[in-house]
Amino acid sequence: MFRRLLVVPRLALVTGVAALVAVAPGWANSTWASAPGHTAYHAAQKSKPKPKPKVGPLSGKWSGSYSGTFSGTFSLTWQQSGQNLSGTIKISGFSDVPTSLHGTVQGGSISFGTVGSKSITYSGSVSGSSMSGSWKMKAGGQLLGGGSWKASRSS
Repeated sequence: MFRRLLVVPRLALVTGVAALVAVAPGWANSTWASAPGHTAYHAAQKSKPKPKPKVGPLSGKWSGSYSGTFSGTFSLTWQQSGQNLSGTIKISGFSDVPTSLHGTVQGGSISFGTVGSKSITYSGSVSGSSMSGSWKMKAGGQLLGGGSWKASRSS
């Protein structure tokens, strides 16, 4: 009787191994993936939309004011990718003509400036929906003016 009990588990093990050996050759062959039950699964996997890139917390529209040698208002439109900023600024003292900007944000510090001449640079701090700091205007290596600025999220 003891030997009969040992035969049943052995028979089940041998049957399982035989089934595995019979199916395994199909794994090396890609035709199993085109079987009716698998096609829908693979098509669903391929049709997943790609995730959108994360947009930084500074992305969007900001409005602010500046004072010092010159004073007025400005509006910013930022696009943040990691620590990098890009966008446009419209400054009231310059007929609100959009000018390209590039900058960086690291922790609570921000710095940016106009592209090309780099004649106006801004530096300061950012916290939540407000930022502030100082600005400098240079041309030909000469400091033409400076002062302070502040901005808050407008949308």
